[in-house]
Amino acid sequence: MVKEYRRRLAEKNLETKLNSSGCVMVSGPKFCGKSTMCERFAKSVTPLNTTDAIELALADPRSALLGARPHMIDEWQKAPEIWNEIKSDLDDDYEFGKYIITGSTTPANPAQIQHSGAGRIARMTLKPFTLYESGESTGSVSLSALFESGGEKFVPTYSSENATGLTDIAFLVCRGGWPIALKAKKKYALEVTKNYFDGLFVVENESDEFAAFLKNKNIELLKTILRSFARSISTQAKKAGMINDILASGVRDSLDEDTFSSYEKVLKDLFIIYDLPAWNLNLRTTVAVRTAPTHHFVDTSIAAAALGISPADLMNDMKSFGLFFEDFAVRDLSVYAESIGGTLKHYRDSSGQEVDAIIELESGCYCAVEIKIASEANVKEGISSLNSFNNKLIGSGLKTPAFRMVLTSHGACYKAEDGIFVVPITCLRD
Repeated sequence: MVKEYRRRLAEKNLETKLNSSGCVMVSGPKFCGKSTMCERFAKSVTPLNTTDAIELALADPRSALLGARPHMIDEWQKAPEIWNEIKSDLDDDYEFGKYIITGSTTPANPAQIQHSGAGRIARMTLKPFTLYESGESTGSVSLSALFESGGEKFVPTYSSENATGLTDIAFLVCRGGWPIALKAKKKYALEVTKNYFDGLFVVENESDEFAAFLKNKNIELLKTILRSFARSISTQAKKAGMINDILASGVRDSLDEDTFSSYEKVLKDLFIIYDLPAWNLNLRTTVAVRTAPTHHFVDTSIAAAALGISPADLMNDMKSFGLFFEDFAVRDLSVYAESIGGTLKHYRDSSGQEVDAIIELESGCYCAVEIKIASEANVKEGISSLNSFNNKLIGSGLKTPAFRMVLTSHGACYKAEDGIFVVPITCLRD
């Protein structure tokens, strides 16, 4: 039986790195499809998925490197000395595309890695499926095409032609882009995601990739801190405020910042949460640019599951839905940005001027994106904010965006009179 496979935008990045470095490390959350994608590029595989395999790799890490090349080592961090062996092997006999290593965590003890791998080991991160990859976006609007032509070939779409509604978006937010959830029938998909979340913090045996991180941790505290991040999704909430939020809930009598930070690091090392960095344009004005990162989840469905939020709950609380939708859109935008050689950041200054997402290419060319649940008022607000940002740049004599976009949940896809594109997320691609 042929295994069903959905193409990933990250394949292009992986191919480039294999042809320009000796080893590629592909990291990402558990069950996002790393192994499945990388196996398509490998000619041999060493999977560290059993106690025996791990013990052998720990005792003789060089044995894990044996096989036709590109040789893949799955969940390499279970035997961290493999990193040093790869570095040493490439020093002795450098070849492009010699190894692929995958991991669902960072090494539990980074001190075991003696070398950075710079110049030998290239890094990339795989996230769950975007809507374009899962076939739930038409891809009629291409970010790369907008950068290249400024929208000369942009084709508007009436709302009647876009069958996806807001209830569908609420479902997609809660389901997430997990490969196993995509395989399930729609009526069971949310339960599949819930099961995935419930299993995140369960260590069944010592070969589990999370074992080293979780065996000395208070799992209930970890879940409590995760829920705090979920309540702070798409915001720049400070640690002190999040700790107060936890203490006010009554689930803890005390919690110091060092403990909070140590558990936050675990959640980041397991590729569950991450911070979207700030974009600093260095405006030549009296306005100070804020550099605080925005809190995001690798997939919004984890935040929804952590808080027990259903699609119906999102529909009944549009303010929260807006924050969850922003996180959902950032997931897709981050993948699309990387696919076209760009980076994703956010912007905020002391005057309150914000831009939800800035995609910047290596050339320095960039675009500005506001993320909104579709409504007449929200779209107008997004357009007004982008115009204000643009005027501030012009007033400072600085480079303006290649294009501006309001990324919406559903509805029509069109170009507003002031040149701003209004695009539903189900029309977007890299």
